[in-house]
Amino acid sequence: MSFPLLTVTAAVPAAGAILTAAVPAARRTAAKWLALLVSLVTLVLAAVVFVRFEPGGARYQLVESHSWIKDFGVRYELGVDGIGVALIALTALLIPFVVLAGWHDADPSPAAGGETPKETKNYRWRPTQGFFALILMVEAMVILSFEATDVFLFYILFEAMLIPMYFLIGGFGDRAHAGSDENAAAQRSYAAVKFLLYNLVGGLIMLAAVIGLYVVAGNFSLTEIAEARASGQLEMATNTERLLFLGFFFAFAVKAPLWPLHTWLPNAMGEATAPVAVLITAVVDKVGTFAMLRFCLQLFPEASKWATPVIVALALISIVYGALLAVGQRDIKRLVAYASISHFGFIIMGIFAMTTQGQSGATLYMVNHGISTAALMLVAGFLITRRGSRLIADYGGVQKVAPVLAGTFLIGGLATLSLPGLAPFVSEFLVLVGTYARYPVAGVIATTGIVLAALYTLVLYQRTMTGPVKEEVRTMPDLRARELAVVVPLIALLIFLGVFPKPLTEIVDPAVNHTLSDVRQQDPQPTVPIQNAEAAK
Repeated sequence: MSFPLLTVTAAVPAAGAILTAAVPAARRTAAKWLALLVSLVTLVLAAVVFVRFEPGGARYQLVESHSWIKDFGVRYELGVDGIGVALIALTALLIPFVVLAGWHDADPSPAAGGETPKETKNYRWRPTQGFFALILMVEAMVILSFEATDVFLFYILFEAMLIPMYFLIGGFGDRAHAGSDENAAAQRSYAAVKFLLYNLVGGLIMLAAVIGLYVVAGNFSLTEIAEARASGQLEMATNTERLLFLGFFFAFAVKAPLWPLHTWLPNAMGEATAPVAVLITAVVDKVGTFAMLRFCLQLFPEASKWATPVIVALALISIVYGALLAVGQRDIKRLVAYASISHFGFIIMGIFAMTTQGQSGATLYMVNHGISTAALMLVAGFLITRRGSRLIADYGGVQKVAPVLAGTFLIGGLATLSLPGLAPFVSEFLVLVGTYARYPVAGVIATTGIVLAALYTLVLYQRTMTGPVKEEVRTMPDLRARELAVVVPLIALLIFLGVFPKPLTEIVDPAVNHTLSDVRQQDPQPTVPIQNAEAAK
């Protein structure tokens, strides 16, 4: 029996979550170091998965399959393709930075401001151990969801990850709130409940589709159902396939999120701490777009093609709408949230462009968006912690008192607007090229998102970092060693993948080719004939 590498990669953070939660209350620092150590061990295991995966090998590798609920045909079945491997690597990479960035986010805080936090009965406690345990539990569930090839197992993970995220949003909200403590608590509670309800409704609709799929196929195995569909052994009535597709897609569009199912995201990211906001948009939301590729296109190829025009239109609305609302934001974190809605529009448009460039670009975008958003949001979190405000108008002249903070903030922002030379540019370029090849009008309209991204990013930087130094930021310290340890590797990775994306494209492209084969799509041929040199003469 081969070593269960995929199981161990997900089991380590799950076990680490339990151990972290069990650390005695007085040993908060020990809990932090334990969580960081567990996240680093998980990163090493994810790197082993990345190295052991053979791009030219079988579609699903490192496969594990065990009977689970035999009477219903449910199996504990795992396997990774190139897309799953890339997203597992992204998740494992970001969690150590999330832990480091949130090092003090769950520490006890004074009941009255102006004092140094101490562990006394006069202080309001925040369960530090619980905060880091929940982060590790989310990591475990997300990694396992990228590995699951049993539809029922995936559904359980898809729903279960909502619970720790609910407590991270509602129980560990941002302390930089403009209102009173009571108002801040009410806003956090509202954001957490809205997040949970939106995703639960999507999950319930998906559950009905999962049951319908079992009735039609007789099992929950993704690989078996996809093979039966490709070989013609499993036929679905047109209406049945379309209804099942819509059930799956609706849940994934909520998680992604896609307009008009997006409204929970600005509330959740605005009220969460910066590290938890990164966990939401850079890690958890990727499960939605990943599932569109893995489940919607493989299980329901004809319905996917049928729904493509509408989905591309919705993606276009997300791109433009999200960017426009980002331009008008006064809250730094909500601006990043609306920017992410625009970016997810690019990802979904690339997936349903049904071209090699589009889907490769969409997968790269998932990874690169995660890194760039993490860099920008975490630096923004450090800025907000220093000033105690999320409002753009409360800043000015920061680059004069904290030049390193301002510089890293600028690079994160430039990555967000897909500046050439930084990783997201390659992704966005491939998505636009792939979309234009099949839907020229959509490709042209989508480019407006680039212009708007430049507007909201540069205006944000100008208003917060340049100009006269405001009195409230005059004594603001620059980035400290722990904060540099968070930001510098992310920026280095943005530059590296911006000039040398081959490590990702090499592992992603074969999986994309398999997906296009599932939906029986080929890249459009050039409409203008290419003449060779002899013919031109």
